[in-house]
Amino acid sequence: MKLIPTRINGLFVIQPSVFEDSRGYFFESYNKDVFLKQGIDTEFVQDNQSLSQKGVLRGLHFQNPPYAQAKLVRVITGSVLDVVVDIRKNSLTYGHHFAEVLNAVRKNMLFVPVGFAHGFAVLEDNTIFSYKCSNVYNKESEESVLWCDPDLNIKWGVANPILSEKDKAAQRFKDFTSKFIAI
Repeated sequence: MKLIPTRINGLFVIQPSVFEDSRGYFFESYNKDVFLKQGIDTEFVQDNQSLSQKGVLRGLHFQNPPYAQAKLVRVITGSVLDVVVDIRKNSLTYGHHFAEVLNAVRKNMLFVPVGFAHGFAVLEDNTIFSYKCSNVYNKESEESVLWCDPDLNIKWGVANPILSEKDKAAQRFKDFTSKFIAI
């Protein structure tokens, strides 16, 4: 398993070592010791999974402290464009985003530390998305940043996405008051 640092501090693309033969494949989707060697000491306490069809866009969501969450995200079947936005107020990359195609073929993952808004656009029908979270979900602590905010200028690659009412009503980034600080 390789943890590949991105241009945003604390954010890693993860490429597992996949062992394939005539029976199928095997790979580790998480190894605490590998993460610790990169300085990531995150305990995961909740796993989530969603099924979505092509054109669905979920995000950009985050949980405020004390329910803030780090996430380890991956695709089990299908593919997504996974996007995160740095919302750590004192970070050098505050307001910057990072995007990575995650898919079942590459089996790549993304480690998203606390202090990021997260979302994904679904690129294939019947995509199953899985994520480990470092904290439990709390409805009162959840917020969203507008997915199509012109100040963020994210190229989602999905025309006329299918959105939840919550995502349609999300706030502009410039109106957002971050409760996160850079580590």
